Amino acid sequence: MRSSVTQPGRRALGEDVRIRRATARDAKRLTRLVRGSRAYEGPYAPMVAGYRVGPDYIETHRVFAVVGQDTGRLLGFYSLVLDPPELDLMFVAEGAQGAGVGRLLIAHLRDEARDAGLTGVRIVSHPPAEGFYRSVGALRTGTERAAPPAVMWDRPELMLPVG
Repeated sequence: MRSSVTQPGRRALGEDVRIRRATARDAKRLTRLVRGSRAYEGPYAPMVAGYRVGPDYIETHRVFAVVGQDTGRLLGFYSLVLDPPELDLMFVAEGAQGAGVGRLLIAHLRDEARDAGLTGVRIVSHPPAEGFYRSVGALRTGTERAAPPAVMWDRPELMLPVG
């Protein structure tokens, strides 16, 4: 497995950042980021209201966090499942949206997936995030139907090529 730290000099929000493998100690911060996401307000709120990114999840999945190099400030994270290949979670902190953090995470995800021998990664997107995923090269492949009571709405299904 390649190094989990990005090349030095990556910047977001005016600070150097790095992507590192998340650890069990990050669980509470990752959970707060998920639960505090404004993308899940209104009708989407029940989806994340009780959501928890636990230490056990972090230890058994490929979870990566982007943090400020000097501050350690959490700017976002993602989780890649290898079998079957899927982006399970991806969140960017509210104050970091629009600063390239999401694109940095996607580039890292592509590298991780490529190193694992994958050619593509499935994404079942939160409906408002579909435009972002398409902007980084994901292709719409279908629709994941609602699964009440956990998910009350249909979601776009996409494939992100990594080759």
